[in-house]
Amino acid sequence: MFRLGGELQVYLHREPIDFRAGINSLAVLVQETMALDPFALAVFAFCNRRCDRMKLLFFDRSGFVLVLKRLTEDKFRWPRRQEAVVTLTTEQLHSILDGIDIDAMVRHPVRQYQVAG
Repeated sequence: MFRLGGELQVYLHREPIDFRAGINSLAVLVQETMALDPFALAVFAFCNRRCDRMKLLFFDRSGFVLVLKRLTEDKFRWPRRQEAVVTLTTEQLHSILDGIDIDAMVRHPVRQYQVAG
């Protein structure tokens, strides 16, 4: 499995898309529906209605790259957030690709200390 760099922003398109869409259609969707720059240092993720396929679109200095992952028996655990565009870390995207429900994951809270004790 490939790994994306941690410096990338990840944007998920909340609504399912028609999976016949190719690079040009997805780039237009990013620009017009998500109001984002498809040439940015970012990965844009899309899922189909059955949540058994995911497409990732990103620009790599010389052209667009489109990655498709199709599950044979399982489904992706797409985040259940309400905003139209969901922002994630690459770590969270890798978790979704690995079948982990990121909405069910709970991390330790970030602590701010003034004095070591």
